[in-house]
Amino acid sequence: MENKESKQAPIGSGFGAASTAAEVIKGINLNGKVAIVTGGYAGIGLETAKSLANAGATVIVPARNAEKAALALSGIENIETEYMDLMNPDSINGFAQKFLSSGRPVHLLINNAGIMWVPLQRDARGYESQFSTNHLGHFQLTALLWPALKKADGARVVNVSSWGHRFSPVIFDDPHFLQREFETLQGYGQSKTANILFTLELDYRGKSDGVRSFSLHPGAIVETDLKRHLTTEQLINIGVYDAEGKTILNPDMGMKTIEQGASTTVWCATSPKLDGLGGLYCEDTEVAVLHHNDEHVTELTSMDLPKGVMPYAVDKQSAEKLWTLSENLIGLSFHID
Repeated sequence: MENKESKQAPIGSGFGAASTAAEVIKGINLNGKVAIVTGGYAGIGLETAKSLANAGATVIVPARNAEKAALALSGIENIETEYMDLMNPDSINGFAQKFLSSGRPVHLLINNAGIMWVPLQRDARGYESQFSTNHLGHFQLTALLWPALKKADGARVVNVSSWGHRFSPVIFDDPHFLQREFETLQGYGQSKTANILFTLELDYRGKSDGVRSFSLHPGAIVETDLKRHLTTEQLINIGVYDAEGKTILNPDMGMKTIEQGASTTVWCATSPKLDGLGGLYCEDTEVAVLHHNDEHVTELTSMDLPKGVMPYAVDKQSAEKLWTLSENLIGLSFHID
């Protein structure tokens, strides 16, 4: 594997905001590779799963809704489905144990599933649902699958984050809104910041075992289930729908089709240009710039969004702190030799 320095700066990917997953993966052969894609039966997760399977990978899609997953994935070769609910630790344990018993490696782990704009909800442990689903469930899954990732002798873990990490750093003293008023975008924001911090620390700890990690912003992909908690009027007001309630597409502003939205995930998972690199946050099918203003935003009023990753999301001390917090919250030691 080529040894390059990982820098949070563009590397000349040859792709851009309007690139599609099909364009990114063209010519890449994944025969013999095994991929796991959470949420791989809807939206950009489905497009990601299809792209990897079409390139020859065996793709396993853990799904909370088996019936919906079977319908969405019917007719696609090389895809398997299994039950898993990211807010249910026992189901994550069950999925991981079943997979590990197969003896297969994991070459690509795509932690894609997520929720957004939800009212205050808690899992059985009392943890806020966005932090539980978007971060803790994926942290637990990655920890449990570590032997299979190590076995791949060159694996990538891709954590689908968001521009929404700008809504909040991780509030370590109260991640579950027990002492502060709940605001859904703050909850979403800290979960997406957690995705980036997890990526940074996972890559640091895992690269000696050949496991590299990347996080990314896919774009504002309106035609997914993430919008289900918003009204048409709200979508018009933030600028993703026109006055008639039709989707506005402008990839340079991040407003993308599902095919364009999946491109950065697929690029992070498969691009040879990323060999020897890791711990990076990407957007528009490229490594993102580091944004120098560390002030988070409190609301989404338009889609004229600045590019780049917030410094608090790539802070090494915060990444270490999140790792310890996550271990304590799930009651599992994620020890990497």
